[in-house]
This record gives sequence, structure tokens and C-alpha cells, in this order.
Amino acid sequence: MRPLKNTLFVQTQGAWLNKQGENVVMNIDYEVKGRVPIHKLDAIVCFGQVSISPALMAHCTDNAITITHLNQYGKFQARIEGAVSGNVLLRREQYRISDNPERVQPICHSIILGKVHNQRQVIRRYLRDYKSQLDTPIINSLEAAQQRLGYGLNKILATQNLPDLLGREGEMASVYFSVFPHLIRNPDFHFPKRTRNPPTDAVNALLSFTYTLMTHDCRSALEAVGLDPACGAFHQLRPGRPSLALDLVEEFRPIVDRFVLSLINKKQLGKSDFKQEANGAVWLKDEARQTFFKAWHDRKQQTIYHEWFEETVPFGLLPHLQATIMARHIRGDIDAYIPFLWK
Repeated sequence: MRPLKNTLFVQTQGAWLNKQGENVVMNIDYEVKGRVPIHKLDAIVCFGQVSISPALMAHCTDNAITITHLNQYGKFQARIEGAVSGNVLLRREQYRISDNPERVQPICHSIILGKVHNQRQVIRRYLRDYKSQLDTPIINSLEAAQQRLGYGLNKILATQNLPDLLGREGEMASVYFSVFPHLIRNPDFHFPKRTRNPPTDAVNALLSFTYTLMTHDCRSALEAVGLDPACGAFHQLRPGRPSLALDLVEEFRPIVDRFVLSLINKKQLGKSDFKQEANGAVWLKDEARQTFFKAWHDRKQQTIYHEWFEETVPFGLLPHLQATIMARHIRGDIDAYIPFLWK
């Protein structure tokens, strides 16, 4: 159990939350394990088997503290809130922004800047870890791509309209994926180019699968703060598509890429763990998903420093923190959406 700004995240399975005086108290097997002043909270987010006493629930609903239940893997299940809620006002403002290109563009700027910055960090980290083991042509190629992504950040900052901004994002993605094969150290895996719908090789299959899991996490995070996951800024509105969740995923894609590269390069998965369909689509086999899910769960437990919150947090909480920042920007509490910048 840990409070971050005004939100309390509870991840311990079997926890019992109750109200004692002016505190939220967490009990495990009848023993007090944590205590947080309730007046500091705007929301409580519970993962998995977390129970809440009727008295605490009543206090939360009476004092505009939202309770959100997600399953253990972060999928949204339910939200509990009182009769008076700011969510309708928040969503109304979200829809207004979506219809106003001048207000959408700064959000898109932030999303794309975060994505390109984090793409550059993937290359930087690889060079830092393996430069001494690489051939000179590969080093030169990676360093050139890193420089182009750096120049691209400056060009994105100077871009004044949304169509050009989307063009810059596509250009930077092309630069990034052109050197992605150099980051694969396992000879059993190859990456000709980025393919989707369907993926046509094992690397693309892993990327697409993990992006999908991250999208579910982002959708749950947006639901938890009261935003409409379908009403995006960077991704256009389309029936059935969680456009805002896809927006939130963008800055996390390079970090997902790093996770996939780790699975491949550490040989946690092999060529035999994938199957190919008659139409050329490649998928991870059902029995191999157990290995994948364990590695993904372990990755989500690893900690990472979030500069805006000034906290070291589990990776799995990042979508919830970014959703909180998005909601605060839309509500007008902060001037801009601040993307997560990987250090």
C-alpha cells in the first residue's frame, strides 16, 4: 500500500482496508500493515483481492473519494463513487478538448516528444551496455540514429500544426525501427521491419502482444481517473477503439520494446515457442505464454523513478500515474500534459 500524490494504490493480495479514526488502515491476517490519513486522498485503487469495509466505503462515497477495483493484472473491473462526482465535468471538458484542434495539438506534442525521447533512450542504453562488443559499422549506425532522433525532438518542438506533427512522428519511427535489428543479439530472431495485423515474425508477434497488454493497462488507468478511454487526441476517434488509451501507450512503447528485447536476448523464449498460421501470421504458443506472463509480471514489479511525482514506483503503476497527469491537465489543474521521460 502506498500513496502517490492524492491516490492510494493497494496491491497486496488479501488486504483488508478499513477506517480507523481519520485514517485508512490496511490489515493482513488481522495485523496492521499500513496507515494513511484519509483527508489526503482523492482516490483509492485496489488491485486483485483487496476488500474494503462498509464504513470506509461510506466515508469515501460521502467525501468524493473514488474507489476503483482492478484485477491482479490491472484490468478494470468496477468503480465506486458517491452521488456527487466530478467525472461528468471532467469528461465534458475532455470532449471539448477533443473537438478543438488548438487544444489537442499541445497534448499530441507531449505524447510524441515522450515517445521519441524514450526511443532514443532505448538506443542509448544499448550502446552503454554493449558498445564494446559491437562492430564499428553497427556502432556508427546506432549513433547516427540516436543523433537523428535528437534532431527530431527539436523539429517536433518547432512543428506548428497537427498533420506535420504526425509526419514527424512517422519519420522518427522509421529511423528507430531501421536500427532495431541491431539491438537483437539472439541469432534465432530476425526483424525485417515492423509488421502488424497480423505480425509476420516472432519479434513483431511479441511486440504486438505486449503493446496489447499495455493498452489494457492504460485503458484501466483512464477508467480509474474518470476519463473516457475512447476519446483520444493523437489517435482519431473510431467506434470500438480506445483512442485515449492508445495515446497513453505511445510513450511506453519504447519501454515495452526494451522488455521484448530482454526476453529475446536472454533467451527466455526461443524459436520453438512460436507458431505460424497459413496466412503467414506468427503467434506465441499458448504454453509459452506462461513464461511470458511471469516475465511481464516481474517487469511490472521492478521500480523506476518518476520525475514528476518525485517517487520511485513499480513499472506497473506508470499508466495510472500518467492517467492522473492527463486528468489533471484536462481538469485545468496543470498547464500541460507531462509525458513520462525515461532516464
